[in-house]
Amino acid sequence: MRMKEDHMKNGQLKPGHNLQIATNSQFVLSYDLFQNPTDTRTLIPFLTMIQNTFGYLPEYIVADAGYGSEQNYMAIINDFNKTPLITYGMFIKDKTRKFKSDIFNTQNWKYDELNDEFICPNNKRIGFKRYAYRNDRYGFKRDFKLYECDDCSACSLRQQCMKPNSKSNKKIMKNYNWEYFKAQINQKLSEPETKKIYSQRKIDVEPVFWIYEGYFGFHSNVSSRNK
Repeated sequence: MRMKEDHMKNGQLKPGHNLQIATNSQFVLSYDLFQNPTDTRTLIPFLTMIQNTFGYLPEYIVADAGYGSEQNYMAIINDFNKTPLITYGMFIKDKTRKFKSDIFNTQNWKYDELNDEFICPNNKRIGFKRYAYRNDRYGFKRDFKLYECDDCSACSLRQQCMKPNSKSNKKIMKNYNWEYFKAQINQKLSEPETKKIYSQRKIDVEPVFWIYEGYFGFHSNVSSRNK
């Protein structure tokens, strides 16, 4: 498999495995090995294996941002009928002052709900144009709404707002399903009870990996954890 750490920068294949474990109070309740080096693709088959083996899953599925994806959130909520307490890649960054104060970040733009339009820093309107979708390499479909400004050619903020060589007008792709899941995660992790449950992740599963590495001499990237 291709490792996360590639010192030669050539994508070379090396013998290895991706260990996934489910823990509670630092006891390993279940485990499985995968050939995929990324954790995102292991969560659904791992949870399926646990459910098939034990007949149930805990109410809260706790994991780090390496598992946060639209597909995983959908599966946990819709297929397993459980509650994900899983952060996503931008979970910390999108709460920083720098992120929130960036006027060219489209997530900070005003939204006219009545006309379904975004308003840019130069007060131009970026209106809805069409629906779109993308299939990833594994066949998962993501639905988008495409917004586009009618004319950015003479905009005084064009250089800051768009890529230097861009020949089109400003476009925004919005995945509202993904935005919904992120909002749900932020809400859950702001509530005292679920916030406390999530905070136990570091002291629950990471020591298990340290023991695994120390006693058995295996090298691990500590990112695989479920509760």
